[in-house]
Amino acid sequence: MRKAILILSCIGLLGLQSCFDPAKPNYQYFPNMYEPVGYETYQDTEAFANGIEAQLPVEGTISRGWVPYEYEDSNEGYEAAKIDLLSPIALNETNAAVGKELYGIYCMVCHGKKGDGQGILMTREKFLGVPSYADREITPGSIYHVLMYGRNAMGSHAGQVNATERWQIAQHVMQLRAELVK
Repeated sequence: MRKAILILSCIGLLGLQSCFDPAKPNYQYFPNMYEPVGYETYQDTEAFANGIEAQLPVEGTISRGWVPYEYEDSNEGYEAAKIDLLSPIALNETNAAVGKELYGIYCMVCHGKKGDGQGILMTREKFLGVPSYADREITPGSIYHVLMYGRNAMGSHAGQVNATERWQIAQHVMQLRAELVK
């Protein structure tokens, strides 16, 4: 009798072993850990009762650190910024030095070291008609506005420099303009 039980047990174990596939186990705890479900950012999903809405930002919210800019991207907005927009940062050597460094990185290639419109791209005729700061009536507000939105052939630099850095660049540009107008 014992032999029969032992033989039946061995046959049973071999039968179970033959059904086992080591590449794909028969039973998994937490299958999403082994085979993750991929979601696209704005795809329709059954995870939420209202479909896609739970994945969108709440209406009326703004990104952390973002401050609304009240002047629109138009000639009227430019003129309004030129007259009304004032720098919130102090006029000091630290801001002037940072503004000069940022000007060297982002502006000098077109506008030149002195702000005379003779940057390396202008002298190599890659861009033509870059104005001198002496030829334009500019204010810190108008410079900030142009850095924010761009103007004519110049594109926006809002993605490269933050609000404080825009004001620092404006400070340096005003210094360059004062030297050119002398």
